[in-house]
Amino acid sequence: MKLGIMLAIIVFAVLLAARLTPAQTGAGTLSGVVLGPDDKPVANASITYQSGGGKAPHIVHTDSKGHFSITKLKTDNYDLRASAKGIFSEWEKNVMVRSGKTKFITLRLIYAKEMPKPDAVNHPNR
Repeated sequence: MKLGIMLAIIVFAVLLAARLTPAQTGAGTLSGVVLGPDDKPVANASITYQSGGGKAPHIVHTDSKGHFSITKLKTDNYDLRASAKGIFSEWEKNVMVRSGKTKFITLRLIYAKEMPKPDAVNHPNR
């Protein structure tokens, strides 16, 4: 009888420990680097990210070497974008973060293209 209870307690403890590991709780990491238009790392850049479900965006910043890390993310798709000094990267959409894994991404800041100026040929009323 005592052996049966002891085995039941051990099995329960093992199952509980397995349930509490980070891989089982859905914790993943998204890390990367932000590069400027000159392909050099950008310190203190802002990374805006949100889950693919559109939950409220969050912001983290790069370190002095342009690196960032976002931990304890639930398994989901994420959209993210970097910015610094008025320059932005394109949105990286549907970046999949998986439980117990680290996804690495490079975000490149780019200058916005100049808007084409209307001309009289395209807009005869001007």
